[in-house]
Amino acid sequence: MKRFDMINTVGKEYFAPNLETDEFSYHRAYKEKNLTFKPIKAKNSERKYSTIDLRFVKDNLTVLIETKDNFSDVEEAAEEQLSAYVTYERGLNNNKIIAILANTTNGPESNTVKVWRGTVSDRDLLKDENILQSIDHYKEFYSTRTNNKAKVIKNTYALNELLHSYGIREKLRSQFVGTCLLVLKNTKSNLISKDMNTNMILAEMKHILETLLSDDLNKAEKLSLLDKNVLDSQDIRSLSSETFRNILTNIKEKIMPYINDQSTAGQDLLNLFFVTFNKYVGKDDKNQAFTPDHITDFMAKALRINRNSVVLDPTCGSGSFLVRAMTQALDDANTEEEQERIKKHQLYGIEYDENIYGLATTNMLIHGDGNSNIIQGSCFNLEQDIEKWEIENRDKKTGETFKIDKVLMNPPYNATKAQVPSSYSDSWNKKNRKPKADPSKGLYFVKYIAHQVQKGDMAVLLPMAAAIGNNKTLAQYKKDILEENTLKAVFSLPDDIFYPGASVPACCMIFELGVRHDSSIPTFFGYYKDDGFVKRKNLGRVEKVNEDGIGAWEAIEKEWLDLYRRNKEVVGKSTTHCVTADDEWLAEAYMKTDYSKLTQDDFQQTVNDYLSYLVKEGRVYEA
Repeated sequence: MKRFDMINTVGKEYFAPNLETDEFSYHRAYKEKNLTFKPIKAKNSERKYSTIDLRFVKDNLTVLIETKDNFSDVEEAAEEQLSAYVTYERGLNNNKIIAILANTTNGPESNTVKVWRGTVSDRDLLKDENILQSIDHYKEFYSTRTNNKAKVIKNTYALNELLHSYGIREKLRSQFVGTCLLVLKNTKSNLISKDMNTNMILAEMKHILETLLSDDLNKAEKLSLLDKNVLDSQDIRSLSSETFRNILTNIKEKIMPYINDQSTAGQDLLNLFFVTFNKYVGKDDKNQAFTPDHITDFMAKALRINRNSVVLDPTCGSGSFLVRAMTQALDDANTEEEQERIKKHQLYGIEYDENIYGLATTNMLIHGDGNSNIIQGSCFNLEQDIEKWEIENRDKKTGETFKIDKVLMNPPYNATKAQVPSSYSDSWNKKNRKPKADPSKGLYFVKYIAHQVQKGDMAVLLPMAAAIGNNKTLAQYKKDILEENTLKAVFSLPDDIFYPGASVPACCMIFELGVRHDSSIPTFFGYYKDDGFVKRKNLGRVEKVNEDGIGAWEAIEKEWLDLYRRNKEVVGKSTTHCVTADDEWLAEAYMKTDYSKLTQDDFQQTVNDYLSYLVKEGRVYEA
């Protein structure tokens, strides 16, 4: 395809000017923005990359095209060159990027292209893109359309019922389905063929797991847990061949088509599957709170997770925070080498429950690895774990160590004595009564983790009771935390954020670690109660969408982040206030009410709620 045809195909009106010898000059573009341009030198020559053949910009998307007579003749060098232009583009703006190699030769290969979503790497290669398309087509790979989410939730609920009918116990279902997804994504065998029996399917599953974990230091431990807890369980081994194939067919046809991990929405869907499935299975602990994916996304963005971040989730559960942190860091990476460094050295997780630990491993593998530094055990051994990680992950060439500087977590709100050190649980005595669960509501976890990490930022989900601190235990932990750390922000989240799992109202706190809190500097408080999600029977909370299939969440998240980053006060949504450990850490205590939005229905609902409360408490008497 000739240059003229390429321009018309992608969109002539979006063709970027600033040309130098008919090519886009990054040196000139940087100069115009008063930025320092540092040219990248080719590995095997003295050439310095500076100009790209074609560049298109529409809204917040940039399409870069480097043309060759036949790029397959110089593929490695051509990809290196295109990767340099991606690096320049990231330094120039915050646009999403589509990077393309395109042939200009005539003949049968004249339309051949190679397309990447973001970084020029195996992870971001769009394998099904083999002809040049319009810029609107490429925008779909960063689409926020959410219609498929409702469909995958419905199908997940139906799958749960199917597994129940086949006698697979609740605690096995998530890990079993996750393993099936992983195998279907990575196998070359036709597992649903009538030639495959149960033993053959299980053998293929174990082979895939062993292959994917080949470079993992904890390979033997992870394989043992996944085999023992799932694949070797009686529930799975006793499945008939026909039943097993039926389950795999259901997953392949009704779950996998909606999981596209090469688009932004696809990443959401993949993690949404785990969250939804875990919410619908029955739990021994009915108060278990799996963090919704859009909240993990928001919290990771609030901490500005990027390619240089070293992230810890010390209570990682199914791995949703680590998945989101990895996705954001990989999307920010300039090169494939940076992506590999992120996956191997910059993601750390700990999970106490060995069954859920297996799910975290599987979840990360489905997203392209990053599971190497997830371990099973207690987060209260963190000091030793950090030392071990730094030794094992020290760069052999440079001697560089990767020190944790970002913490994302959702600790247990009612941790049992088995989950915490005895030195702490022995202190639970209160008026000759021994609480069965952590009286700090998770603040003990915050204090300990913050003390061990010491430097960086933490975003943590906690029950609102911890922010209010209406008893001596909570007040003391708030005081202890502020003696070493700064409370930067607190976001009050929707009351039913964990529905249909835990019912506890929650908030997100953000701390700057290792810097004592200064009560003369205002803390930001966000009243973030409307996230654009609504409750639906048998579906949980689903995102509202418009007639074009665009979800409400993207605009809401953007507003939430903008208010926080600009420390902006908006009536009814946010405020700032100087606080100490003795104060409430919630927007509700300091924010002005926007009375213009109150209606008669709001008043009536409040009265109804109060009357219901009085009846429930037995405090309604006849006059």
